[in-house]
Order: sequence, then structure tokens, then C-alpha cells
Amino acid sequence: MTNTRTDFQPSIIDPITREIIGAALASAAEEMAVGLHRTARSTIVRDALDFSTSLCNGSGEQIAQGTTIPLHLGAVPYALETMFAKYGDDICPGDVFILNDPFQGGMHIPDIFVVKPIFDGDQRVAFAVATAHHLDLGGRVPGSSACDNTEIFQDGLRIPWLKLYDKGKLRQPILDIIRANVRVPDMTIGDLRAQLAACHTGEQAIFRIIERYGTETFINCARDLIDYTEALMRAEIAEWPDGESTFVDYMDSDGCNGPPVRIQCKISVEGDGLTADFEGTDPQVPGAINSTISYTASAVALCTRAVMKMDIPNTAGMFRPLKVIVPHGSVLDPKMPGASSMRGVTGFRKVDVIMGALAGIVPERVLAACEGGNSLVIIGGARKGSHQPYVYYELVSGTWGARPDRDANDGLCNPGNVAGNIPIEEAECNYPIRIERYGLRKDTGGAGRYRGGMAVDREWTLLEGDAQLTIRSDRRDHLPYGLAGGKPGSGSMNILRRSDGEVELPVMVSTPMAAGETIYHQQPGGGGFGDPLTRAPNAVAVDVRADRVSVQAARDEYGVLLDEDGQVDIKGTEALRNERSG
Repeated sequence: MTNTRTDFQPSIIDPITREIIGAALASAAEEMAVGLHRTARSTIVRDALDFSTSLCNGSGEQIAQGTTIPLHLGAVPYALETMFAKYGDDICPGDVFILNDPFQGGMHIPDIFVVKPIFDGDQRVAFAVATAHHLDLGGRVPGSSACDNTEIFQDGLRIPWLKLYDKGKLRQPILDIIRANVRVPDMTIGDLRAQLAACHTGEQAIFRIIERYGTETFINCARDLIDYTEALMRAEIAEWPDGESTFVDYMDSDGCNGPPVRIQCKISVEGDGLTADFEGTDPQVPGAINSTISYTASAVALCTRAVMKMDIPNTAGMFRPLKVIVPHGSVLDPKMPGASSMRGVTGFRKVDVIMGALAGIVPERVLAACEGGNSLVIIGGARKGSHQPYVYYELVSGTWGARPDRDANDGLCNPGNVAGNIPIEEAECNYPIRIERYGLRKDTGGAGRYRGGMAVDREWTLLEGDAQLTIRSDRRDHLPYGLAGGKPGSGSMNILRRSDGEVELPVMVSTPMAAGETIYHQQPGGGGFGDPLTRAPNAVAVDVRADRVSVQAARDEYGVLLDEDGQVDIKGTEALRNERSG
């Protein structure tokens, strides 16, 4: 097996022009993202930032992506491939396409792709793509996401590839069908329009580049950017040692309170190519945590790029040196009608598994396991008096694992995502909830020479009526791993506080919630890196004074004794560490 390529052709674009146009394309994708963010209606897009924007060349190969969701990297090429398979040459100026079906190139029901082909006269030169996670698309529960859905039909409204606009004319019945099937139609349709505006922004940016440089130069440069990305990827992979490394990790549940789910990845590096083989991963599961193959390819590209030293453009060229092998019918490539609305947790676990395998190839570049990904908390019901449905959708983020040369980031979104928490003021003004707590928990980051990130916790009280509570979390039983002797981070926790006492909920659950009840969620902490007994005692003392680590944990985990003033007891610490190390 080898992914080595020897047929590179000399570039016909000079490097300066390539850099200028490449930067203009990257800026255009960012401009699309900013526009979508500013015009979106829902909190999941506007505040949690669960969306992405891309530009592709006329063949559907990605040439730029906004700084949005990294795990969307591989989704667009897969999606456009299925669009071409359906429409062939029936792609015209003024067309706009829409899709969310995971079995036709989508990712999961809540993610809608909006794709606009861009023409210079009669010549198709590019595509603008905006993907957004919608607050609700119907289905069994508010938010169209529940880990215990057992088939795709429960997840919500499936949209195959359709023309939303046909040669510039809106096909209103498509919007009518969507509006009739969702709980919050104004937000759903509003976010769709924001996606359309983002695509228009991308189109105008392409026209400006063509106006300045000409169509032929733009087309050649777009192709050259992809080749250039491939060359950069291959050059760096070629510096890595050849070899294989296998890593296994687990999700706590199959989504239906069933057994843990095994994910296995073998990374093989040979020459300038890399293969990620997921053979040994469990078959698809009953719950809605099954994940599409495009999401798996995205995870491989994200992790490979994350451990590289050089800056790599966001183009399709990054996939060319990569070979991804996924067993069909597995939890990473399910068969119809497998549910997938909560596949996000599986994506985060794939990142942990791939990074764990890469640690066996380039250990000096890989961080310990992060918190397991954004936790998802959905509270959906109807407002008192008006009976208007609402869907409160919160992505709780997050914390990192320790790095080979420094402590983890606390309270920062998982590297596999770019998402934010809903601001407390926004949540309390627009939904019948009150935020009781939001903070970081000490003694939750894995101990190590470099400390793992602290766990984030958050607590909500429902103020009126009855609601449906849905939680997607993980890493309660299978803790975020440490590396190089570092200890794992702490586990997650879900506590429902009722008038008659507390109930510990599973990591993945859908359950009724009544007014006055409070749900408390604590995320896992990040894993540590390196032997805790080698951590600088003064760094431990600083953590104690900053309330990141308790005095007891300083002694038990790090072998550091502190005096009454919080300063290091040097002799006592030296004696204790010598005793611990034998």
C-alpha cells in the first residue's frame, strides 16, 4: 500500500498570483461566514456558530473554507459528488440546490447544505456552499436530535438533492413543505435565507476575482491551489517515520443505554501517503450516533492537518495523500435506515482515536484527549399562554487535553469544532429557563507534567410548563486519556434535580422535564501529558492559588506539599516525590 504520487505537473501559475488569489478565496469564504452569522435567526447558528461556508471550483473540488466547523472539511466534496450523480449536466445559471439526507451525501438531518453554482457566461467556474445546523427539522423530539432514535425516519424531515431555485425561480413548495414540518418555521426559514445570502456573497467575490484576473487565470489558479495543497501535505508526511500505529477508544453508550461502542483506527504512513483504516470498529448501533463516511474522512483530514508544522490551505488537495478505509455497515458508515442525528459525539470520538493512533507516529505533536466534544442539551416545549413551540439548543464547550509542551486550554471549544455557548442573557431573555451556574470545576483536569483542561459545568432551571429534555454527552465511564504517563481527565455527570430529590441521568438521554426542575451537567476534564511527579512544583502552587487544583490533589496527584502561605515546601516535596518514585 502506498499513496505516493510521482506525476505532479509544473504549475502554470506564478507563486505570487497563486498566493494573492488563494488569500482572496480564503477571505471570500470568511466573508460568507460573517454574513451567515450576522443574518441567521437561530441561536444554534448565530451564537453556537454551528455552520460552515466553502467555495469549490467548477468540478466541485473545495478551494476555500471559512474558519468554521473543522469536522465539515470532508462533507462538501462527498455531497457534491452525489449532486453530480443526480443532476449531471442539468446545472444551470440561477440554480440553487438543497440537501440534508445523510444517505445522499449529507451529514445528519439537522445540517442543510445550500449550494449555488457560479457561472461566467455559460461556463461554470465555481460553487458557493453554505451548511448550517438548523434548530429543528421535525421528527420525534424538539431539535430533531435524540440519541435513542432508532431509525432515520425519527430524526426528522429528509431532503434529497432538490433544486430550491430553478434557473433563478424559487420553487416555493419546497419551502412550504419545510415550514409545515418544523416546530420553529420562522427560524428555520430565516436560517435558510441566511445561507442563501452567504452563497450570494461567495458568488460576488468570485466575480471580483475573475474581473481582475480573468476567467482562465482563475480556473487555472483554483486547480493549482489544490495541487499546491497536496504537495505541501505530501512533503510533510514524507518527513514522518514510516510505520503503523493502532488505537482503540469507546463511547459509553450506543445511544439507547446499550453497551459501549468500540472505535478502532490503524494509521499507516508510507512515503508521502497516509492510510487510516477503521477495521475493527463496531457495527452500526440501534441509536442515533451512527456517523457518515464523509464525517470520518473529515476527521482524518482534520487530525492529519492538526499535527503538521506548516500552514495548509483549506482545499481538496489535503485529501489526496489520505486513504480512508471504513467498513460499510459500521457505526462510521451505516446502512439505511440507521439513525444519525446525534452523530456529533461519534465524530469527536473519531478525533480522539485518530489522534491516539498518530501519537504512535509523531508523539511530540499530539495532545492528550480533550473533553470528548461539545455536550448537547436541548430543552423543547411550548410557551405558556401563546402555546408557541420553542427549542432551546445548547452546545456546551469545552476544554482541551494537555499538550506535549504546555498545559491545556480551559474553557475553550474542542479542537474538532468551532462553537460557542449561548450567552446567559440571550438564553434567559428568549427561553423559559434560568442559568443557575456556569463555570470551571477544579481537580477535573488530568494530572501530568502538563495539566489537562478543567471541566466546564452548567445548570438550567425550567421556569414554566412541561418540556422534553435531551442530552448528548459522553466520557463518564471511558475517561479522556492522558499521554506519556499523564492521567486521564475526570468523567461527565448529568443530574436532574426534582422536588423529590436528585436523579443521575445516563450520558445520552431523552426524558420529560417539568417546571421548577433543574438539570446540572458537568463535562469531562482533559487528559494530562507526562508524569505528574515531573511537573514543576511552582506550577502546582500557582494552580492551587488559582483554584484549579486543591491542596489535597497537589499532594495526592503531584506529590507537592504546600505551607500555610501556599508556597512550596521544597524539602517536604522532594522527600514525598522520592518516596513515590521508589
